Amino acid sequence: MGPRVRPAYPGRVLSPRQVVDYALQRRALLADVRAGRVGREEVCDAGAYLLRAARFHGAPADRACPVCRHDELAQVSWVFGESLRHVSGSARSAADLEQLAAQVPDFSVHVVEVCTECRWNHLVRSFVLGTGRPRRGRRSAGG
Repeated sequence: MGPRVRPAYPGRVLSPRQVVDYALQRRALLADVRAGRVGREEVCDAGAYLLRAARFHGAPADRACPVCRHDELAQVSWVFGESLRHVSGSARSAADLEQLAAQVPDFSVHVVEVCTECRWNHLVRSFVLGTGRPRRGRRSAGG
């Protein structure tokens, strides 16, 4: 039996594109931490905003924190893109992503795993969602 393949997004997203998985980078960083080449304080540095997003918008991860082994590991999805306007740069739930994917032409999603106990955080994967169709512009009154 081969390794379990995780979906690009924890939820029912229809068609993520340009998926980038950062598992190798994560694994190398954790090996450096365990070998003492990188200090724990360098990787357990999640700020208050990220911790708050993990608590309120994060989806529980299917594994314990790789640093402290605590079960409070969450995955937070951050959205970015010009077509998102004021929503760009915010954390969003699975339901929000599905709604945005049905309405917005293109936007990127960055999934970060965060431990609310030791403050470990790392980019897990990124991908693009959206309809792929440009938004129709508004018509102006006047010629």
